[in-house]
Formats: sequence, structure tokens, C-alpha cells
Amino acid sequence: MKITLKVDGTEHKLDVDPRTTLLDVLRDRLGITSTKKGCDHGQCGACTILLNGRRVVSCLALAVAHQDAEIVTAAGLADGDELHPLQKAFVEHDAFQCGYCTPGQIVSAVGMMQEAEEGWPSVVTEDPNAEQVELTHTEIAERMSGNLCRCAAYCNIVPAISEVANS
Repeated sequence: MKITLKVDGTEHKLDVDPRTTLLDVLRDRLGITSTKKGCDHGQCGACTILLNGRRVVSCLALAVAHQDAEIVTAAGLADGDELHPLQKAFVEHDAFQCGYCTPGQIVSAVGMMQEAEEGWPSVVTEDPNAEQVELTHTEIAERMSGNLCRCAAYCNIVPAISEVANS
């Protein structure tokens, strides 16, 4: 099937098998390796992308279902050579060990911050009717719980996100 995707600001016209996931299109067809294949079951978050502004695990999204979608990967967050504030914070806080999950963590954090800014409550939000969600340590940890780090760098990931979210 013929589809068009806009990935990190560039439009791509592709002919894909209808069973192909966005993850496989990004990595295998477009060569965008910042999106990682972790579990391939939607459980680890290594493949997290922003799909039309919302965070999505790309291993569970069929490419043909997202005609004309706008996709942002970790590689597309930077502004040229200028890193995104979350990318900088992860470096400054040493919020990674092997680094494999880091792109998914950062993209997920961007999406999570947008969700909180829009007032979306989480399971741990003290007042689900509040207009603004305070991104405390507990709130960030809960909202990022879908992104796993096998190296257990969580003790640095949450403070890195907190620095940007609360600045």
C-alpha cells in the first residue's frame, strides 16, 4: 500500500506491506535508528515516538493506519545542532547507562510533559480536576512507568525530567 508519512519534518512516500509497523518503517525503510526495537510487544517503550503530537509505542502501530501522520523521533527533537532541553538534561544528569532506552525515554518525557500541561491526570494525581498538574517525583515516575530501563538509571532519569518540567 502507498502511504505518506512526515517524519522529523521530512515527507516520505512509501510502498509498504499492510502488516508493517511504524517502528519497522522508521528503522528498516527510512534508516532512523534513534527509535529502538526493544520488546516488540509494546511493553518497554524503547520505540516511543510522537505521533501527531501524542506519545505512541511504534511497534504496535501499523504504518498503513497512519496515512499523512506527523511523526517525531528522538532524532527530530533537536534543533539542528542544538539539543532539546530534555536531551541536554539527560546528559547533564547522566540519566542513562547503556543508552538503549534513552531515545524512547526522552520522547516519552516530551509527550508526558505535554499531557500534563494539558491537564491530563494520572493515577497518582492528587486532584484529578485541577487545571494544572504539578510534575512531582511521584507524578513523573508514574507517567514514565511505561518506559523501562534495564540498567536501572531511574534514579537519574526522573531528576533530569523534573529539571526541565519544573523550570
